Amino acid sequence: MFLIIVFVALRTPDIGSERLIKKYTNGESKFLNVDGIKTHYRMEGTGPPLLLIHGTASSLHTWDGWVKELKNDFTTIRLDIPAFGLTGPNSTGDYTIDYYIEFINDFMEKIEIDSFHVAGNSLGGGIAWSYTLKHPDKVNKIILIDASGYPKDDIPFVFKIAQNSLGAALLKVITPRFFVSNNINEVYYDDSKVTNNLVNRYYELTLRAGNRQAFVDRARHTLQYDHTKIQKIKNKTLILWGKYDEWIPVEDAHKFNQDIDNSILKIYESGHVPMEENPKQTAQDSRLFLIDSS
Repeated sequence: MFLIIVFVALRTPDIGSERLIKKYTNGESKFLNVDGIKTHYRMEGTGPPLLLIHGTASSLHTWDGWVKELKNDFTTIRLDIPAFGLTGPNSTGDYTIDYYIEFINDFMEKIEIDSFHVAGNSLGGGIAWSYTLKHPDKVNKIILIDASGYPKDDIPFVFKIAQNSLGAALLKVITPRFFVSNNINEVYYDDSKVTNNLVNRYYELTLRAGNRQAFVDRARHTLQYDHTKIQKIKNKTLILWGKYDEWIPVEDAHKFNQDIDNSILKIYESGHVPMEENPKQTAQDSRLFLIDSS
């Protein structure tokens, strides 16, 4: 009886997508059916297209600061990739890199853009460089921000929970707000920038119906990157990294820089999401990189 009472007390119900759509969309938000998934995206600004891909458990809102800084020079395109944000889960449970590559390709074809720059953070960075290898003729320049791709000896604690059968079962029904808050504090270096509004957004989008199951499905399958192919990338690449990243170490930034011949590396006093912690500087550096014709 005690365990039942505890379970009922701690159980965290899903939040319906319609309620979240009202709260986390704006006048720029659109929805597009891509491979049977109602996909949330925004296109803002004018100029050459720049596709922005977020990471695991994030959403297109991670790019708010960048869009503010870059929309006068670029047409920014950002979306909630399947499993996250307002887009929600893929009904097949497929969250492999190959799946994301084809999803992004289908999305860009749907919006009729066949040549663009691409920037990605964490998982989004892994998708960005993997997509470039598959479709090198469609990508102009690449920006990799604390990108995934190289083998790791350790994984973040939240992934360890999701990969444990009992932990995964609990994670799908019990998700305290402090649990999400702690994860955000891990990916930020400057905790003073972790506001209540920021935590609320991450927390509520985590509770979007289907997203917790999708996170578990994503976390329980190791992403099959072939990091030996990174050195085949010929596109000009800017590598941005947080010096104090606890999820993907800064050593990986140097690996990308070494493996990609035509690359530039910049390291910031930040954590795993420097485009959120330091949007002005990272966006300024990215603008200069993208407009440089040399």
